[in-house]
Formats: sequence, structure tokens, C-alpha cells
Amino acid sequence: MSEELLWCSTRELAARIAAKEISAREALQAHLDRIDAVNPVLNAVVTRDDEAAFVRAEAADAASARGESFGPLHGVPMTHKDTHDTAGMRTTWGSPLMADRVPETDSLIIARLKQAGITTTGKTNVPEFAAGSHTFNEVFGTTVNPFDPTKSASGSSGGVGAALAAGIQASGDGSDMGGSLRSPASFNNVVGFRPSNGRIPHTPPADPYAWLAQSGFMARTVSDVALLMSVASGPEPSAPASLPEPGSVFDLPEFGLEKQVSPDLSGVRIGFSPDLDGLLPIEDEVASIVGSTAEVFSGLGARVDGAIPDLSDADEVFGVRRALDFVGSWGGLYEAHPDRIKDSVVWNIRMGLGLTGAEVASAEAARARLHSEVDRFFADHDALVLTTCQVLPFDAGIEYPTEINGVRLENYLDWMRALCLISATGCPAISVPAGFSDSGLPVGVQIVSRPGADVELLRIAHAFESATGHHGRHPRL
Repeated sequence: MSEELLWCSTRELAARIAAKEISAREALQAHLDRIDAVNPVLNAVVTRDDEAAFVRAEAADAASARGESFGPLHGVPMTHKDTHDTAGMRTTWGSPLMADRVPETDSLIIARLKQAGITTTGKTNVPEFAAGSHTFNEVFGTTVNPFDPTKSASGSSGGVGAALAAGIQASGDGSDMGGSLRSPASFNNVVGFRPSNGRIPHTPPADPYAWLAQSGFMARTVSDVALLMSVASGPEPSAPASLPEPGSVFDLPEFGLEKQVSPDLSGVRIGFSPDLDGLLPIEDEVASIVGSTAEVFSGLGARVDGAIPDLSDADEVFGVRRALDFVGSWGGLYEAHPDRIKDSVVWNIRMGLGLTGAEVASAEAARARLHSEVDRFFADHDALVLTTCQVLPFDAGIEYPTEINGVRLENYLDWMRALCLISATGCPAISVPAGFSDSGLPVGVQIVSRPGADVELLRIAHAFESATGHHGRHPRL
């Protein structure tokens, strides 16, 4: 049974549990068996509570036996990113300062997943304070790539990405400030979706007006991303920046289990440039693979041209906003424990503390210009396509790449610039499997649409995925 369930989608597993073909307990046992089998190599799952998970699974089976109505994810086992609060289960953010922290309440995204029926089983690894796109920390160590355990699984949702690729679960929650859903998706041959601001609302005690970081999902298919968005998105009274549409806007027939019609992007207008017209240094194999996707989009009927928006303001917007957010989130811990936080986080906090009023005002003016430029571009385009990651999965023993094609990188964020620039725009973005290097390492393509066009973006990504089938290739573990 365990082997049979390894590569089920979340939709398939939920449907089988609902039809009583398998029990929630059997699904959970398969999930835990897979963790036992692969996690000693990958180090993706860092916290487990098997006993409580079996209590929840047995309660789900009892509810099914009584004929009670239940949510669309009833009985589906899932680990969660170790930055999302889980009531009664530790949430550490990969920091020694928070290694024993056990929150009393769930983050909104976790609460909504539980309401939909998820069986929570544990937590997945992250970089310290989710900073950087390589998953390692002093508390739990390094998470490695299922396609090559000598390579990085990326981050900060690296534990989630590795768990999905390895067959532990089919989908999972994550978050994305500078690419933390999209980058591990690319490195692990899965899908990573950063939604529009307000789609999954920010709620107190966090800043309800935050916009740079977004909660979202990763999955082995776009269809499963749409399913999870349907249960986790929607307005929230305590969140003033909520988008008004209910989660049901993602619950569309083309994302379901029924037989699908041939993918078609007729009439879709795409601006295509893997390196943003020379703005980004990219490894040659990555550029070649992403470049080849233009033919796929054209073959699906899309109109593809080389137009791109002017993102010259995006670096300033991203850099200043990230630094301020780091001060808001971790400034107090830095003041109390400056020697117990990793250097890259300290660098970002100090940057925020050193900002002048004039620099903050300049970044806000740059954001306004960037917003106008995004509006201009999407007035006659439906999507922008570029690379997700500028490099192949790199050696897990280093913190981050320091050069690309001979171009020296100044800091730990520069190799993620294809992602950070898009974060600054406020646009929803998704990484979808695009192919493999000669050595068998995954490469993703990043698709971006205008703010609020999340459903349209998933439709484009679903068509690409259906036409290519790269998501069906799994690692040998």
C-alpha cells in the first residue's frame, strides 16, 4: 500500500479516502513509512508527532464511518514548513534561539488546512529565520536534494520541496519573500506558487499590512496547488489587506481529476526573456533549458515576444523593504543576542537599522514607479516568462553561489535576483518544471502575471505542465 500511494496527487489521495478505498490511517502510515525510508538521507522533516497524527487520522476515519460531512482534504497527511505556527507543535524558524518554541495557536494558513481536514504530522526544515535559498541551520543541519544528495534543496521552503520530490507527500505549505517557494520548486522538480498579496491574508500579531513575504503552496502538480489555494485563500475579517474573492475562485473543472481537454493557450500574450534582456547572469544549461520553453508556449497557441517590463526600480524596492521587514521581525532578537544569529541575517538587520528617512522615501517612490510599469506591461501581455533560478542546484556544503558565469555576486541574495525582482513587483508568480540538465538536475521556468490574476496564472502553468510532463520524473531513492 505504501508504494502505491507514493506518487498519488493530493486530489487523488483525498478522493480515495473520501470513497473509503483507503483509510486516513492507511494514508498516514504510508506517509510515515516514507519519511522513515528517505529522511535519514534528505533531512527534510525535522519534527514529528506520530502519536497525535494517528489520533487525528483515527478521528477522521470515525467521522467517515458515521457519514459526517467533511472537508476536501479529509484525512490527508501533511508536514508543514517550520516557519508556520502549529498549535502544540514546535515552530523554530531554524534558530537556536527558538529551538524549543511551541506556539499556542495556528498560523492562518495552517488553521485553514486543518479546517479542510489535513492530518498534521510534523514540520519541514528551513534556513535560519528563512533567510537565504539554501536550507541549513544549527538546530537541524542541512536538507539535501533528492535528485542528488550532494546538492542543495534550495530554500527557504527547502524541506517542503525535498519532501514532495521524495514522495513523502504530494503538496505542502510554504512562504516566499525573495523566492522561497519558487526556488526550491525549481531545484526539486515541483511547482511553487507565490500568490498575490492578500490572497492568503496577513493577520495579527504579524503585520497585517505586510506585502513582500507571502504564504503559498508547493506541489507536484499545478492542480494540487489550485486545490490548496481553494481552501486556504479568501478574505479574513482581521486582515485589512485581504482580497475579497473567496477561495472557490480556484475550484475550477480544468484543475480537477476528470479527463482533461488538450491544453490550449490561444490568445494568451507572453513576454519572454530568460535573462530579462541581459539583466541576469545565468548558467548556460539553465539558459538553454528555459529558452527552449518558448517553443512550448508558442506550440500551445500563445503569442510570444521579447517584451519585458522595466524592472530597474525593483532592486531598490526589494532591498529596502526586506531590510525593514527583518528589523520588524528579528530586530529585538538581534539586540538581545547579536552573536547567536547567522551573519547573513545580521547583515540584513543592520541594513534596515541603518536606513535613513530619505532612503525609505526613495524606495516608496520607486515602488510607485514600478507599479505603474507593471500596469503598462500587463496592459498588452498576460504573462512574463523568465528563469526561476539562475543556477543549477549547487553543492550542499556551501552557503550560496558567489559567481555565475564569471560574474562576481556581492551578497547571499544576488544569485536569487530573478526571484527577488519579481517579488518587488507584487505580481503572483509560479515555478513549473521545465527540464533537466545533462547530469539529471531539475530546472524550473518562472511565469508571472499581473497582481490579482492568480487563477489565470495557474491556467497558463497548468497548460505548460500538461504539454511537457516534466513533473512526472521522480528521483531514484
